[in-house]
Amino acid sequence: MGFPKKRSSGGDDEVTTETSQSTQSTQKSAMWSPYDEGPRSRGPLLFVVGGLAVLGLLVGGLVVMWNAGGSSPVASTTRTSAPLPSAPPGKYGYAGERKTDPKPMTVKEIFGEKKFTVSGRSYEMTITKSDKKCGDAANGDKLSKALKSGKCTQVIRATFRDKSGKIIGTVGVANLDTTQSAENVASAGAKGKRSVYVKALPGKDSVTKYVGSGSGAADIWTHGHYAIMVWFQNKDGSKADKKAAKKLAEAADDVTKATVFKALDGRSVNGFPNS
Repeated sequence: MGFPKKRSSGGDDEVTTETSQSTQSTQKSAMWSPYDEGPRSRGPLLFVVGGLAVLGLLVGGLVVMWNAGGSSPVASTTRTSAPLPSAPPGKYGYAGERKTDPKPMTVKEIFGEKKFTVSGRSYEMTITKSDKKCGDAANGDKLSKALKSGKCTQVIRATFRDKSGKIIGTVGVANLDTTQSAENVASAGAKGKRSVYVKALPGKDSVTKYVGSGSGAADIWTHGHYAIMVWFQNKDGSKADKKAAKKLAEAADDVTKATVFKALDGRSVNGFPNS
């Protein structure tokens, strides 16, 4: 039994402040003085004004001649800055291929939260493991071969339980060379091939030590050059009916959303791990 495919992997308020400015005008009053000698002739004043006007024209002419003679206009400069680097094209940005996302995964990056809650549903991680030999984390020859063909360099696994202890499961993330390689791994674990899935990682506690026993639901999703392999089951290993299968799928989605996909989304955008 497999999961339904869920993943292949506020605007800011603008406040405008308007400042009003008042302008004051000052009016001068003409004051009468007993010492005034009567109306004065405007002749000398006009003469002076006329002389200043001629002088101004002469100075302006000299300036024009000076500029024409050899001075060059000041070149205006435009300040430019280098464009910000952008992620490679494609749905997964930097995470589309290992060559643009070369740094290996770490347990802390992918499974950094031991306890977390999603939409009121609480989960706990009980054990983790990192394998450089990817086949050690896979069930089924077809899956092992697909991982090898995709130049898998690591698989990081973690096992989880829900708060009630009724649902348990293992999530494994494989690091392949390209998006196509990850899709090939997903195809190897297509629905109906229940002999092909991530190898369950039993914990040491009284609940998750049963993971991998009995019946369960498995699937493989992708995010760029990563393949996300999941196995979830009822703790008692009983075969899940339609209602229980929905709960298993919900748990797998919750766990991967809060851990794996959160980390890989950061790699897609930033080109480096979140932590």
